[in-house]
Amino acid sequence: EVHLVESGGGLVQAGGSLRLSCAASGFSLDDYSIAWFRQAPGKEREGVSCISSRIGDTYYTNSVKGRFTISSDNAKNMVYLQMNSLEPEDAAVYRCAADRRTYYCSDFSSYEYWGQGTQVLVSS
Repeated sequence: EVHLVESGGGLVQAGGSLRLSCAASGFSLDDYSIAWFRQAPGKEREGVSCISSRIGDTYYTNSVKGRFTISSDNAKNMVYLQMNSLEPEDAAVYRCAADRRTYYCSDFSSYEYWGQGTQVLVSS
């Protein structure tokens, strides 16, 4: 059974950093793409970043390029999202999601498995 658990959220001042973790079980990261989504109150869910580790493919939405870094540790079945220079606009519930494909991870419309999410709050 595919299972995803996020951790690492919290409250941080603007300009600060957080590292989100996504613990995956029930499948191998070699065979799946993992994405991070976020949703702020009153806003639509947004695909932030993704990784297809088998081919080393990553993607970042424009608003986080240069500030966020996605990585994976396939031996531990973990995916991380390092978030630096956080802005109040980054505040949201962040969820990781998985889909059984090893390419084009930025097709955010078809992720099948989801974690419960972790809250990120950024104070100005």
